[in-house]
Amino acid sequence: MIATENTILITGASGLVATALIEELKNCGYNNLVLCTREDCDLRKFEAVKRVFHQAQPDIVFHTAAAVYGIGGNAIKKGSIFLDNILMNTHVIEAAREVKVKKIIAMGTIAAYADTNAVPIKEEYIWNGSPHSSESSYGHAKRAMLAQLLAYYENYGMDFAYIISTNLYGSNDKFDTQFGHVIPSLVRKCHEAKLNGHKAVIWGDGSATRDFLYSKDMARALVLIMNSFTGAINVASGRKTSIREVADVLTDLYQMQDGIEWDKAKPQGRIFCEMDLSHLRALGFRPLYSMRDGLKETVEWYQLNFDKNLVRL
Repeated sequence: MIATENTILITGASGLVATALIEELKNCGYNNLVLCTREDCDLRKFEAVKRVFHQAQPDIVFHTAAAVYGIGGNAIKKGSIFLDNILMNTHVIEAAREVKVKKIIAMGTIAAYADTNAVPIKEEYIWNGSPHSSESSYGHAKRAMLAQLLAYYENYGMDFAYIISTNLYGSNDKFDTQFGHVIPSLVRKCHEAKLNGHKAVIWGDGSATRDFLYSKDMARALVLIMNSFTGAINVASGRKTSIREVADVLTDLYQMQDGIEWDKAKPQGRIFCEMDLSHLRALGFRPLYSMRDGLKETVEWYQLNFDKNLVRL
C-alpha cells in the first residue's frame, strides 16, 4: 500500500486521464502531487525532464502524457507519432530511474495489440504480431515503452505497472474532429450540428464496436493498480458498444433525433478487441459508470467549457 505522504508526479497533468486521476488521488488522501503539463516541461527534451524529476524527487510516477491523434491523425502522422512517444516515454522512465522512484505507472494502449482470433486477449499476447496498420506507429512506440519498463525492472528493480488501456472518454479530452478519438470527436460534431442546425457527419456506418471506459473509472483502476499490481494489465469496461449506440445516446442528450449522417466511405478502424480482464477483476475493480451516465457528464462538461472557450480542440 502506497502511503499517502508519498510524493506523486503526474505527466500530462491537464489531460483526460490525469485530471480524473488527480481528483481520485485527492479523494483517497494523496495530496502531495507534482503536476507536470506540456507547458511545464517538454518531455521530448531529456535535460528538461531531468530537471523536473530531480527537483520533485517523486516516490511514484504516473506517466499519462502521450502524442495521440486518433484514427485520422494516425494515418498521416506516423513518423512524428512514433518519434514523439518514443522520446517522451524513454526520457520519463530514465529520469524515474535516476531519482530512484518506488514505482512508475505508465499508460499503454489497446492499439499495441495485433488483430487476433485468440480472444479474450491476454496481456502476454501484446508481442504476438504487428499492431493494426491504422495505429501501427503509436502501437509500436507503446510496446517499446513496455520493453523498457521490463528491462529496468529486471536490471534495476524499478517497480512498474503498464496499463493496456481500452478506448477512454470524459472531460478534458481533445475534442478534435480530425485528429481526436471516437467519442470526443462525436461530442464535438453533435454539439456543432446542434448549434448550426445541420446533421453531424460520422465516419463509417455505425456498426463498428469498441470497449469504452469513462475516465473516472480509469482513475479508480489506476489507484488500485498503484497499490496492488506489478506488470502489464488490461484495463477496460468489459462492455461491447457500437458507434451507432454511442451516437444514439449523444443525439438523445442533444435532443437532435435523426441528426446523424453516416459517411460510409470513411474507415471504421480495427475490429473489436475483447480484452481479458482477469487481473483487473482480481483487484476488485468494476466500472461504476454506465455509457449513458459517462456521456451525460462529458457532454455537460463540454457544453460548460465550450461556452468559456476552455475546450481543447
